[in-house]
Parts: sequence; C-alpha cells; structure tokens
Amino acid sequence: MDTEGAATESRKTTAVEDVAHHLVRCLRAEGVEYVFGIPGEENIRFVDALNDSGIRYILVRHEQAASFMAEIYGRLTGRAGVCSATLGPGAINLLLGTADATTNSAPLVALAAQGSLRRIHKESHQVIDLVSMFAPVTLWSARIECPDAVPEMMRKAFKTAQSERPGAVFLAVPEDIEADRPVETLGSLQIDTVRADAPSPSQIARAVEVLGTARNPIVLAGHGAARAGASAALLRFAERLNIPVATTFHGKGVFPDDHPNALGAVGFMRHDYGNFGFDAADVLLCVGYEVQEFDPVKINPNGDKRIVHLHRFPAEVDAHYPVAVGVEGDLSQALDALAAALPDGLAYDASSSTKIRSLLDEELRYGRDNEAFPLVPQRVVADVRMALDRHDIVLADTGAGKMWMSRLYPTYEPNTCLVSNGLSTMGFALPGAIAAQLARPDRRVLAMMGDGSFLMNSQELETAVRERVPLVVLVLVDEEYGLITWKMELELGRHSHTRFTNPDLVAYAESFGARGYRVESADQLLPTLRRALDDDGVSVIACPVDYSENLRLTDRLGTLSGPF
Repeated sequence: MDTEGAATESRKTTAVEDVAHHLVRCLRAEGVEYVFGIPGEENIRFVDALNDSGIRYILVRHEQAASFMAEIYGRLTGRAGVCSATLGPGAINLLLGTADATTNSAPLVALAAQGSLRRIHKESHQVIDLVSMFAPVTLWSARIECPDAVPEMMRKAFKTAQSERPGAVFLAVPEDIEADRPVETLGSLQIDTVRADAPSPSQIARAVEVLGTARNPIVLAGHGAARAGASAALLRFAERLNIPVATTFHGKGVFPDDHPNALGAVGFMRHDYGNFGFDAADVLLCVGYEVQEFDPVKINPNGDKRIVHLHRFPAEVDAHYPVAVGVEGDLSQALDALAAALPDGLAYDASSSTKIRSLLDEELRYGRDNEAFPLVPQRVVADVRMALDRHDIVLADTGAGKMWMSRLYPTYEPNTCLVSNGLSTMGFALPGAIAAQLARPDRRVLAMMGDGSFLMNSQELETAVRERVPLVVLVLVDEEYGLITWKMELELGRHSHTRFTNPDLVAYAESFGARGYRVESADQLLPTLRRALDDDGVSVIACPVDYSENLRLTDRLGTLSGPF
C-alpha cells in the first residue's frame, strides 16, 4: 500500500467508533436516561463513552444497589432500566436485583464486562461463566463476541426486556470486544414497538357464558393490570356490574381503595379479611394476575372455582388456578368488550366490600388513636398515609413492615406502593427510592424499611446525597428480623437467632451528609414525616416499633369467621 493509501486507511479506521461508543449510541437510541453502576478496569471505555452522551451515569456504592435502581426505574417507566458492572465479583453483585426484576416483571438490561475472548476458555483471573450464571434469572443471557453484532444484540436486549411479560436481560461484553472496532460504522436499529392485540371475540363470548351464570364473582387485579394502565377500564367494569375488586400486593392502587367496591389487597400469610370475599365466590375474574405474585391456593384452596384469566399471555399451570377461559390481549379492550357483551341490567352483589373495608378502616383508626411507644405498626401505616399525597410513592421493603403496608395501606393509584413480592428480597427500598425519584421527579418518595433491610444497602445514602436526589428513609427499629420471629412464633411457638444491634442511626445518617431524626413518642412521627418530605434533601427517620401486634393480628384473624 502506498503512503497516501495508508493514510486514507488510517483515517477510515479512526473514524469508526469502538464498541464502547456503539453501546452508548444504542442506549441513546433506546431512550436511556440513566445507567446505574460502578466502573471496573475492564469497562473503562464504556463508562468514558457515556460522558457528554446525554445519559447520566449514577455511580453507586454497591452493584446490588445498581440492579435495584434499574429494576425500580423500569417498573415505574415501562422502559428497561440499565445497570452496569465490571466482570467477576461486580457482575455477581448485579445478580440479586436482576433476579428480582424478572420475578417482579420489571424490564431491566444488565451489562457487565468480561475477560477477553483470548482467555475465557480457561481458568483466568476474575473470569467465571457469567452467561450461564445469569441465564436462570433472565429472559435472555448472552455474550457479545463480534463488534458488528452490537446493534442487533442491544435492540434484542431491550425488546426482550420490555415485551410482555417483561423481565431482565443480561449481556456480557469482553474487554477486548469493548475496545475493538467494527469493520464499518454501525447505526442503531429501528425500534419496533409491540402492540397488544384486541381480544378474541370467541373467547369473550366464552367468558360471558361463565360470568353470566355466576352468582358471586369477584375480580382480582394483578401487576399486569398496573403495567397495562388498565385502571380506568377496571373501574368502568366494576361499576357497570357492581362487582367487588381485590388486588394483589403488586396490583395495589390499580383499583382505588376508597371505592365502594374495593376489597383491598390479598396475599398475606394468613386468611385475611379480603380472603372472605373469595371464600364466597364461585367465579374469579383475574385481570393481569401472575401466579408468582402469590400462591393461588390462598384464594382457591379446593381448586373448584371457575377462573376467567385476562392477560397478554397464557396463565401458568397450577392445580389451584384452573382456567375455564383465557382471554389474551389488551386488558382495557378485553374488560370493555366483556362488559359490553354481558346482558343489560346484570349486576352482582358487592356488599361484602363494605364489611371488609370497614374492618381495614377499623385497624387504621386503632393505629391513628394509639399513643403507645414504641409505635404499633398500625400507627406507622396510618401516619405514612396521612403524610403522603395520593400520587406520592412509598417503597415498602421486605419484612414485617411490608406485610402491614401491603394489607393495610390505602392505595389510590398504581405503582404508588411498591413491594417485591416475586422474589421478596430485602434491601431494595433505599436504592429503589433513588431510582423512583429520578423516574418520577414530580412526586415525593419514601423508603420504608426495617432496620435489618436498611443496613443491607444503607451505603446508598451517600449516593443520594452526592447525586442530590431528595428522599426520605423511614427505618422501623426493633433490632430484630421481625418477620422471621413472627413466622417462628406462629409455626414453632418460639424463635431464635433473629436479634441484632444497630449503630446510632441518626448519627449514621448525618455522617453521610443526610439529616437524621429520632422519633421518641407516637405523636412525633407524623410531623417528622411531613417535615422531612417537604425538605429538598435526604432524610433518615429512626422510628421504634412494637411488633407484638404481629401475633395479635394473626390470632385475631384465626378466630374471624364469615361470610360477610
């Protein structure tokens, strides 16, 4: 090659971006706003390429937190949240939130570095088989082995993560591939959005036959109804037929809890008030319900109720979830079509809703009027509800506090009371609250956590302070893994190995640059919550709680009898 030709070829080579920049270009094409993660030696080019890209890199203090942030961002927006880590231990730390996203039906794309292709076939420093490790907890797990495959693989990753049923995808990027360049400049692929089909008229007709002969049908709205934005159609359907509506923990708010037909949420570990509505039901109309949300044996113990399943995909096979009719398609269209096809004047009896709601309201009143210290959990739930507006967001971490919030906290809009009920992992609420505030900056965000959950990812206080993300963390202090104690006492009549001690949580919060508050009487919680929520900063509230109410609740539920 002559000198002029060599110079031309050199200019061509330098004009072609490396894979790291192509990854970022694809992220921009997908509308990604944030990448949550920690850089490593093997992905420095990718992290550097994010500079001046318009994508904000949120540096976290633990990769597990990055995966929880990506999950909650995806859950609230419907667009895949993105988390990033280096190879080996960094990638392993992404695993928990990635699995949580898949089991909670939240779109997520996890990117991790990997050792170079020249050494992944053998024992090598920090190299393990990441693709195989992530495969059981993702919808797709793959390794990029060719620079020219980047646009296709990135588009497939987002399409897979965001399609129904959404979940997590994992891509490994070997360090030599990240630095490599494709043969020619590549563009991102066109985004094709999958639209839900209209429901089948024949299946609607079959569902009409089942509902037309029902004496006491009941609606169960799940997470899929929230993802589909089916609240308005669900409200129309319930009012047209005067049918009672319950939700799962993940479906909380998709049907407002202050509606006369609302039964509240089901999924508690014992036979709760809402379950009595299911006891009397002969037909269950399940809208966007997924078996992984909770075991259907709790609402159909004998497997004898007829079930109409409305969702974008077929139901999971379960002996206690025998589907008489499955209607696949857009949930709002399906509900409206079903209501229109039922005979005029058909109406059911929703009077059980009134009794069940009154029992829940009675517990909240008990909490509001209870001045005991440490606080009873009902008081905490009541004060959190009074402190937050209808559209504000609370994330209730896994533990005894989650149980009280899930069953008792009145919720009026979907995705305003978030729990993990697929994997039910601890420690997601604080990092998740950071992502929730970024995804919904017009809303106030509260992370409600037990002291056990809080100290699993409390280092992310520094992230929130550094990134200036305003949020409040309410830590329920009992120096115990309270839910495990509760379960042990129920099943064994005793408990062990659940007690621990805490640092000074106020001083701990302040050491990160956050504000710390200590609740020292029952009447201090509500004003402290209001003050912290109105503050444009990061606050931690340490609130002692008395979980002796746990066993009182399950004892009371055990003696309760229906029908209502």
